[in-house]
Amino acid sequence: MGFSKLSRRRFLVRTAIPAFVIGLGGPRLFPAAQAATVRIQARGPQPVPMTLNVNGTAHTLALEPRVTLLDALRERLDLIGTKKGCDQGTCGACTVLLDGKRVNSCFTLAIMAQGKKITTIEGLASGDQLHPMQAAFLEHDGFQCGYCTPGQIVSAVGLMAEKRPTDDVNVREWMSGNICRCGAYSNIIAAVQAAAGGRA
Repeated sequence: MGFSKLSRRRFLVRTAIPAFVIGLGGPRLFPAAQAATVRIQARGPQPVPMTLNVNGTAHTLALEPRVTLLDALRERLDLIGTKKGCDQGTCGACTVLLDGKRVNSCFTLAIMAQGKKITTIEGLASGDQLHPMQAAFLEHDGFQCGYCTPGQIVSAVGLMAEKRPTDDVNVREWMSGNICRCGAYSNIIAAVQAAAGGRA
């Protein structure tokens, strides 16, 4: 029978039967068509021992090499003053000091911080005595919602240690890695300049 004499009904019947057989009886009629199920247990890097010197205290931990310093501080040491903002190294809320230098702890692996002096916002005050930068932020209302404030203060302390000029332009430039979504920048600048004692 030529293709031109094949009716629409016969065409549908001829194409439907193989599809029906494969759809319902395929696995039994064609065992090779069955995909083998393989169970693979997910595995990752194993925890390794490490010691972190945080705010003058040595902490011995067992962490996977991929754990960030931010997560180690917040989730293992309960130092939640360091905030997780963007988790991409762009907002500065997670700023801590490593040997006095400003770093984004969300971009720093905990294992890389071994042997270094880690300072967080919790380590700036001396007992009930606030760090001068903390006192300046309070005096000049250098915050609104307060979420970015720990990172702002730690970054400002780092800026002071770097002996940067503290005129308006330089403070804006060297604090540009710390974002305040509330827009309290003018007060933050005033606080930094007050803590610097007018040094420009």
